Amino acid sequence: MKLRVLGAYGGEGLGQRSAAFLLNDHTLLDGGTVSGALSVPEQLDIEHALVSHCHLDHVAGLGFLTETLACCGSERPVTIASLEPVVDAMKSAVFNNVLWPDFSTIPPAAPVVRYRTLTEEVEQRLGDLWVTPIAVSHTVPTAGFIVHDGDVGFVYSGDTGPTDTLWKAARGVKGLRAVIIECAFPNRLRTLADIAKHMTPELILRELDKLPPDVPVLIYHVKPQFFEETAAELHRIAGHRVSLLEQDKTYIF
Repeated sequence: MKLRVLGAYGGEGLGQRSAAFLLNDHTLLDGGTVSGALSVPEQLDIEHALVSHCHLDHVAGLGFLTETLACCGSERPVTIASLEPVVDAMKSAVFNNVLWPDFSTIPPAAPVVRYRTLTEEVEQRLGDLWVTPIAVSHTVPTAGFIVHDGDVGFVYSGDTGPTDTLWKAARGVKGLRAVIIECAFPNRLRTLADIAKHMTPELILRELDKLPPDVPVLIYHVKPQFFEETAAELHRIAGHRVSLLEQDKTYIF
């Protein structure tokens, strides 16, 4: 399985793009940035967008992707997939003809957006992958995902504070190659992290015992404003199999 990191951060900074990953060239995992990291032909190859939740740093790039698909004669729509409350939020809050055009009706003859509701805690086929969505602890309905190709897989936390169900499910997955988990704030902003339901390095360290053992932990979603501080704190727990995910790198699992 190939995972290309389009954006690794919890916001936008100079050279820092919001969370987005491209799986096997055809499936997005979140879409905080798309057109800022992919050429037009690469965008036209996207068939699915697996969305954890509807906050802008995870979906803003989907707006510009759909514009590209509509304007450049895409031969297929992109299917936006997630848990029901996330799909409903994408319809009502993003592609609502106010914030952005409703591309599920544009172009009229062949709309470039479709929606698919996934069943929670059930493994389902999405393109060439198997996906299990599991609700995690954030300020809006949010899914983490177990993604597998039949041989190997990884876990993606979405945005979350301390959680349990996702890690419990992950412990039963064979061929697990990585856990990708968010860490938004440095330790000194723990109060803000608790309110916003995000992780800090100290909270990551506490979560490790819940995770599948001996699996590398890759950190994403650090806020650009606090990157150096948070990265230094994460480096201090690097001996616990923790490392930062690298933007623009392609990981092969």
